[in-house]
Amino acid sequence: MVKISLSSNQVIVGSALFLTAFANLAFFRNVLAASDTLPGGHIHALSVGAVLVCTLMLVLSLLCVGRTLKPMLVVLFVLSACAAYFMDTYNVIIDSDMLTNVAVTDPAEVRDILTPRLGLYLLLLGILPAVVVLRLPVRPEGLRQALRARALLALSALLGALALIFLSSGFYASFFREHKALRYYTNPTTPIYAAYRFISRRPAHDPGPPRAIAEDAQRPDKDIDRELVIMVVGETARADRFSLNGYPRDTNPRLSKEDVVSFSQVEACGTSTAISVPCMFAIYDRDHFSGGKAAETENLLDVLVRAGVNVLWRDNNSDSKGVALRVPMEDYRSPRTNTLCDLECRDEGMLVGLQDYIDHHTTGDVLIVLHQLGSHGPAYYKRYPAEFRVFAPTCETNQLDICTQEEIGNTYDNTILYTDHFLSRVIDLLRANDRGFETAMLYVSDHGESLGESGLYLHGLPYLIAPDTQTHVPFVVWFGRHYDDVDLSAMRQLRDQPLSHDNIFHTLLGFFEIRTDVYDPKLDLLQLARDVAGAQREYQ
Repeated sequence: MVKISLSSNQVIVGSALFLTAFANLAFFRNVLAASDTLPGGHIHALSVGAVLVCTLMLVLSLLCVGRTLKPMLVVLFVLSACAAYFMDTYNVIIDSDMLTNVAVTDPAEVRDILTPRLGLYLLLLGILPAVVVLRLPVRPEGLRQALRARALLALSALLGALALIFLSSGFYASFFREHKALRYYTNPTTPIYAAYRFISRRPAHDPGPPRAIAEDAQRPDKDIDRELVIMVVGETARADRFSLNGYPRDTNPRLSKEDVVSFSQVEACGTSTAISVPCMFAIYDRDHFSGGKAAETENLLDVLVRAGVNVLWRDNNSDSKGVALRVPMEDYRSPRTNTLCDLECRDEGMLVGLQDYIDHHTTGDVLIVLHQLGSHGPAYYKRYPAEFRVFAPTCETNQLDICTQEEIGNTYDNTILYTDHFLSRVIDLLRANDRGFETAMLYVSDHGESLGESGLYLHGLPYLIAPDTQTHVPFVVWFGRHYDDVDLSAMRQLRDQPLSHDNIFHTLLGFFEIRTDVYDPKLDLLQLARDVAGAQREYQ
């Protein structure tokens, strides 16, 4: 009986074909959609598939040499199966920012994305092919022989890809120029590159204490009024789902009765919590921000503490993403601390005991940051108590692709309705402290969310290709009756002006009247409103 064995090159070619055919459905779905706009699109799509096979052969030939062949393929099959599930189901992209999100997520968020379908992907695209590879009889090779074979395969794959591109050069010249984003959907090449970027961005050693900023920060001596500001950091809220911004469905019944200003044209710093939350408190604007610089530099909270402000961070999300490392922080994701928990712990629980905290601080200004769970997906149905299930029918699962667009939209709108209720409760708390403080609330979401538009779900796409639904966020402010340093009518004239998370750092400095050289009045909403009011007086 003849015993058949395979060469390592044959195993690599077979693995490349398998990954192309079964782990790249999202890639081919997007390629076919893009090819519809080009002549002979479906024929060229086959060429794109062949180029992908050659590319994967090239990548695998570089990664799988000698004894690393089987272990590396096992790892790649499992990782590509996970990536394929999320790309196929939600049309998301696995880049380095997405890996950052994964690294800082918590068990509750992990549970929300675990589905039977994910298990099926892992079994069929990850575990079974990995078992097959482990059991395959592969002819042994010496290191020199393996390197020579792999070099020949890599060269053949490279020449094959170049030949295919040359034969359809007109198509590829247009295709690569018009559809650059498609490369993000290749699997596992994009996750491999993302992992490299993620690892290379992490510091090799403890960076030590953060670099100090605004060391000259101080309040004016003549200011005897105490400020009490509550900043609510929202989660996954879209500006276009706020009726305050013109959404036809009444998702803000309570805030609409309050004297609030809702800014309708606000851009987020990123498309994920791990990027946007540190960015909104950083001294850097979006164009100059990076996670590394944020970790190595003090943020807004450090500046406020230095100026004598009492700062407290309460979190009902995963955590502060490094922002509150040097200020008091309280976790409200557990019934041990949050007294309002049913299906999960509610944002309202963060308000319990806050009055005691305020009463305890008899001197100095107070900033309280409340980090919401908000509208975090995909399990939107968990994000609100039962009495807020106003819009129906709803999507009662975390598998969004088995729900209709109407069900997903209804469920998401119920989360905004609950946020509206929560913010009204924040205003009630502030209003109860009007006698002793100049009170104000500032609410802004970290990023938006895709709800199935163009086949996209959730968030986290690279900023350059992210739709407005992921970058356009709500921003609402409220001032108490003794906050006399703001002209609301002038501020309302700014509601449709382009703003961003870049405004938050300087606006909060303005709220507390902090003097420092790093303060930029052109980014402070209070000062911008004063400028509008001053221009009106001059005109009159």
